[in-house]
Amino acid sequence: MGDVSRPLILVSNDDGIRAPGLRVLAEVAAEFGEVLVCAPNEERSGFSHAISLRSSLRSERAPEFGERWYAVSGTPVDCVYLACLHLCERLPDLVLSGVNPGYNLGADVFYSGTVGAAREGLLRGSSSLAVSVQADAKPEVALPFVRQLVPRLLAEAKAGTRHLLNLNVPREGGTKGLRAARLGHRRYRDQVAEREDLAGRSYFWIGGPPAPISGDPDDESDTGLVGQGYAALTPLEIDITAPDLGDWAAWISSSSDPSAPQD
Repeated sequence: MGDVSRPLILVSNDDGIRAPGLRVLAEVAAEFGEVLVCAPNEERSGFSHAISLRSSLRSERAPEFGERWYAVSGTPVDCVYLACLHLCERLPDLVLSGVNPGYNLGADVFYSGTVGAAREGLLRGSSSLAVSVQADAKPEVALPFVRQLVPRLLAEAKAGTRHLLNLNVPREGGTKGLRAARLGHRRYRDQVAEREDLAGRSYFWIGGPPAPISGDPDDESDTGLVGQGYAALTPLEIDITAPDLGDWAAWISSSSDPSAPQD
């Protein structure tokens, strides 16, 4: 049982319990509250918001990493769900996810297990922050911004306002500062590679490396800002409904009635 007078911060990731970025994030979280770490027992990158509804989970203490560290045999979302509803003595005030070695920009937020864990935190009733850095950067480059954001998130959560934020920090540590950004367009060298196993059967590898990010000064999206050397902070929401339903009401009215008899 932790100190109930201090905020409770849950730390997770999608790179697994041994990832260096997880320890870095847990250590900075301890500056602001009681910390419980719950992460996958191995890498679960790209698991998005997958949840294990039809298979069992195992949770084991990981004392080699810390007193309140747990390794779970599931997805990042499983870790946050299990921790919030079972391992934590109370609902966490804040969920931190990362530090991920590689940006989560643009449409990456739909694939990312790092963002998935943070999103689950918001669904459970906590404020959440997903933290990612440029692939070849040390996780420590994100810490000045984490230290800037965590106190504000904790204060607003105490007042009843909760957020889901996605932070991306370039290799230089965002020397130009922190900017609010919309999701941009992350380009990849998408591909499907067909190969053959020893029995002559085909198998496939999908996906490809990210294309270089431009530093267009007119691009105010997350991709554009990190390309210019800023750290980018993107506020995310659960509701992804198209903003203007009026247009869709007209669209429905102008379409044929599917229940009407067809000639």
